[in-house]
Amino acid sequence: MKQEITTGDGQDTLVAFRGVQKTYDGENLVVKHLDLNIRKGEFLTLLGPSGSGKTTCLMMLAGFEFPTGGEIYLGGKLLNKVPPHKRNIGMVFQNYALFPHMTVGQNVAYPLQVRGMDASSRADKVRKALDMVQMGKFIDRYPAQLSGGQQQRIALARALVFDPELVLMDEPLGALDKQLREHMQLELKALHHRLGLTFVYVTHDQSEALTMSDRVAVFDQGIVQQLAVVDNLYEFPENQFVAGFIGDNNKFNARVVSARDGKCEVALPDGSKLSGINVNAAQTNQNVVACVRPERIRLATQDNAIANAIRAKVSDLIYFGDHVRVRCALPQQEDCFVKLTLNDPALASLSEGSEVVLEIDAERLRVFV
Repeated sequence: MKQEITTGDGQDTLVAFRGVQKTYDGENLVVKHLDLNIRKGEFLTLLGPSGSGKTTCLMMLAGFEFPTGGEIYLGGKLLNKVPPHKRNIGMVFQNYALFPHMTVGQNVAYPLQVRGMDASSRADKVRKALDMVQMGKFIDRYPAQLSGGQQQRIALARALVFDPELVLMDEPLGALDKQLREHMQLELKALHHRLGLTFVYVTHDQSEALTMSDRVAVFDQGIVQQLAVVDNLYEFPENQFVAGFIGDNNKFNARVVSARDGKCEVALPDGSKLSGINVNAAQTNQNVVACVRPERIRLATQDNAIANAIRAKVSDLIYFGDHVRVRCALPQQEDCFVKLTLNDPALASLSEGSEVVLEIDAERLRVFV
């Protein structure tokens, strides 16, 4: 019987993982306990390092793996034992998985052929799918005659041709060079908006996840560490792992001096003190790590009794084209990096060995246990 499932925030859920676990050897859980709602029409990325469980979750959703425990629903229907070809899910693989002996048109038509669609209807849908990815004129070519980016488009057309409820992508841009990969990211995002389909995308590339996604689920050690829209994920990480894995991040080892009302003051080993957000309810005298993004640090060359600041010494200036990254040395800490725009007035007086003051907004410093 079909169930009506909602996210709890008034938005319909297309896919629901309920207490899902997966082990390959009967002892070690690759996915430990997954409760996840995927909303209709969203672009959700499963992001994490190798071995974090993200690809296993995608493979269970596709039907190429079955959960050891728990349940997976698609449109309210239990999927646990449904074979892949009966799930109405499109799949784009990392290596594209195109048939080399078939033309582009035959590759795209294949899912329709196995579903028993007649030849004339197949031809019409193939043309529309290829036009959707701007590859109509390549219909008679073979995969070996196409570039990597063109093959990626064909694989996407094949995944879309039978009007699936859901499209899954397993690192489909991983084999492309940087410039083409970034171009295809924008194309995929635009296609998603145009079609209104639900996309679930797996990657270990955090910039790729931030560029394309509506929401991102960050995986580590078989657990979703945080699920959020991209700006919240970047600005408000909920633990050390997410803070370190998403974007650039500066870390200061410290000890809590005082804690109250969701905020705390911490002392660094050299005696410097900083105030920040007490994310994990750290207690007084507890050892913690305080984190801040490089672009959230303001840099001054003189100490004018600036609040929430620490002293440092410039050890390097690194030119990145659109910004300069200032590498700073601090006592008994890892090096700290500050991102400055090219027109920042502080750059004019900076050089290796300069004594500087790093001013940090207390609302941007997040303190983790």
